[in-house]
Amino acid sequence: MDRPNEPADLEQMLDRLSDAEGSRDKTVRVRDVVASIGRRSFGPLLLFPGIITLLPVVGDIPGVPTVMAAVVFIVAGQLVLGRRYFWLPNLLLDRSVEKQKLHKAIKWMRPPAKFLDRFLRPRLTIFTKGIGTYSIAIACILIALAMPPMEVVPFTANGAGLALTLFGLSLMARDGLLALLAFAFMAVTLGFIFYYFL
Repeated sequence: MDRPNEPADLEQMLDRLSDAEGSRDKTVRVRDVVASIGRRSFGPLLLFPGIITLLPVVGDIPGVPTVMAAVVFIVAGQLVLGRRYFWLPNLLLDRSVEKQKLHKAIKWMRPPAKFLDRFLRPRLTIFTKGIGTYSIAIACILIALAMPPMEVVPFTANGAGLALTLFGLSLMARDGLLALLAFAFMAVTLGFIFYYFL
């Protein structure tokens, strides 16, 4: 059964992921993760592809930015439409990961999550609700559309990943300052892309 509230910070999200790996199976499906974090958790679903794209080694693998762009487009598109619960295709929901690998990843992420959470708090919330949320969604769609060309421009996908990560965190923590930083990183990254192709 879905949780009623989405996680408010990184540690809470990791706790939800730990709950998802509590079954007896050797694998954890994306569907289980979605049920654990809640079907209203738009922030975490923007945060996940952001982190994947931000990682220098993973985010620069050909094809990864485009796949992550598709996830962002689906999630952000539903934000624009004002949906209260997000939808993902069964093809994605039925994907699974080994429980042992997930457990190691969660354990590795806890120290940096605890450090980052100290800086997250509700502030400038006007930028993370109402028109602010729609602005974030539109910005994420623009990033998603620009990500496929980023595969030929070195390191720009990582910049897009940073912007998406900050947008996801800002929605989770209702931190408008992070949203503003994300808009700044987005503008710089997209500006560099336009300059590169001119």
